[in-house]
Amino acid sequence: MSLSREDILRELELLPVWQLKVPLPNPANEAVNAPISENIQQVVTPIQEALPAPIVETIISQDTVHTETRLDETSRLEQINTLDWQALQACVQTCQACGLAQTRTQTVFGVGDNAADWLLIGEAPGAEEDKRGEPFVGAAGQLLDNMLAAIQLNRTNNVYIANVLKCRPPENRDPQGEEVKQCDPFLKRQVALIQPKLILALGRFAAQSLLNSVESIASMRGKLHDYHGIPVIVSYHPAYLLRNLPDKAKAWEDLCFAKKTMADLQTIQPPQL
Repeated sequence: MSLSREDILRELELLPVWQLKVPLPNPANEAVNAPISENIQQVVTPIQEALPAPIVETIISQDTVHTETRLDETSRLEQINTLDWQALQACVQTCQACGLAQTRTQTVFGVGDNAADWLLIGEAPGAEEDKRGEPFVGAAGQLLDNMLAAIQLNRTNNVYIANVLKCRPPENRDPQGEEVKQCDPFLKRQVALIQPKLILALGRFAAQSLLNSVESIASMRGKLHDYHGIPVIVSYHPAYLLRNLPDKAKAWEDLCFAKKTMADLQTIQPPQL
């Protein structure tokens, strides 16, 4: 006796037979030919709707905060670029832009003649500078004063002294990237207001920060560099010289080079209009 197809399927426990009630899509089907972005949205929308409301709100809130932060940074730079000398000093004193505001005793804005031809820039305040609010004090400051006196200069006449950072890093550690980023507009504004003829960068960190370089002091010495159109000469930091006495001779060479450069700059006459 022959069995029918239905009998065979029943014996194999394959009944009932499953049948598609919706036809399979074909290339002519609109859903298949719909733009990819629409197909993706059909998948993404149900997932978004399934997310708990607080998660979506948190994501939106975080994006808003990030946008506002970027706008604040731009606004801060624009504001600093409009400040006069007194307003800039007050802005530095109240700055909370980085974590150093929580550890400093006070800010160290700078000292000297704010219309000077000579601008000396160091790294950051040390412990004594943090206490007194003045750059280059203590033994390193005394050495710097002697170096200036050797070329007939002093810190109150035709010289201004500042640092890359206006606050002391804890334990005198190296300044960090975000700290330099937040302090950089202050230094740029100081330079713009002073309009020095020559900048003397004292120490590796000051030189590398000003010149956006990773070169060593040895490779940067003896050359004229440029900081926003102002000549820059690189030399050793006085604190380094106190630990490495033989390099004082090299620092003297740098001072002589700086003095000659300044003399050359002062002999250049502006073009006649």
